[in-house]
Amino acid sequence: MPHDHKTVENFAFGQRGTRATVHIGLVNSMPDAALRATELQFARLLKEASGNFDVRLHLFAMFEVPRGEAALSRMDGFYADAAALPAAGMDAVIFTSAEPSAARLNDEPYWRTLTRLMDWARTDTVTALFSGLAAHAAVLHFDGITRRPLPKKLGGVFPTLRAGEDPLLAGVPARAMMPHSRKTGLLESDLAARGYRVLTRLTDGSVDLFVRENGSRLVFLQGHPEYGADTLGREYLREVGRFLEGEGARPAIPENYFDRVTENALQNLASREAQLSDYNDVVMGAVPLQSWRSATLKLFANWIAGISAEKPRRRAPRAASLHRSA
Repeated sequence: MPHDHKTVENFAFGQRGTRATVHIGLVNSMPDAALRATELQFARLLKEASGNFDVRLHLFAMFEVPRGEAALSRMDGFYADAAALPAAGMDAVIFTSAEPSAARLNDEPYWRTLTRLMDWARTDTVTALFSGLAAHAAVLHFDGITRRPLPKKLGGVFPTLRAGEDPLLAGVPARAMMPHSRKTGLLESDLAARGYRVLTRLTDGSVDLFVRENGSRLVFLQGHPEYGADTLGREYLREVGRFLEGEGARPAIPENYFDRVTENALQNLASREAQLSDYNDVVMGAVPLQSWRSATLKLFANWIAGISAEKPRRRAPRAASLHRSA
């Protein structure tokens, strides 16, 4: 069970006391196997992007997301109940995605809690960021936009192209790399009809990063800029393991991720009856280039700067309202 202390501080970055403190909540709904890794990925990303800003990261979890005993034990004392998030004084929130267990996202056991949190976030935070499948859940709830199945899984690291100007993209190259790992996607025509604005696209024209102003600034990422250098490799190994146990089809090798020698070695393993340990030796021996890191750091540095700049402006009207009513 997540800790019920609503203001537990898990990570502090940047320079304390130099500027207004930025409090960011992370609603971590990733499955047990990726829970700790996701927590650390966002912590490291925010630490490297914080610069001179005073950034505090707080961990939250929805108890409706199914968990094993080991994960619950690990979370105890570190994670607050996400139901306490609206009263916890966060300036911004990041939503990650749980692995779907139902055919429809709104049939997931955590859907009611998640939608309440999303409704709060879109009006009562400076900004909310939705990562991966959390972006699909958000647009479904806000505007009834449904994700579409892709012809095949989009897995690997892909070039993106700038589609519009925005402070989030200041200093980010017009062409940058982004990890993706998904079997579904959103149509730009559906998003545009509801007032969303696409900022970056993949080179095939599909949507990567998009935003919407809705009281709070809402930022949506179909990709995973937080991924570490080894994340796609470890995910591939989990999928290979399931395949070798008779679950589903053989997974494709992540695109634009491994070097050619590693790809050839993995293809050779696929041509014979190899064991998971053989795949593990090859993948763990590779050192993938984290080609997306510099652009990601600039993107998140801009996001943090925007929170710091907007926070005093949002608080001023509230303080004036409270003063008038006193």
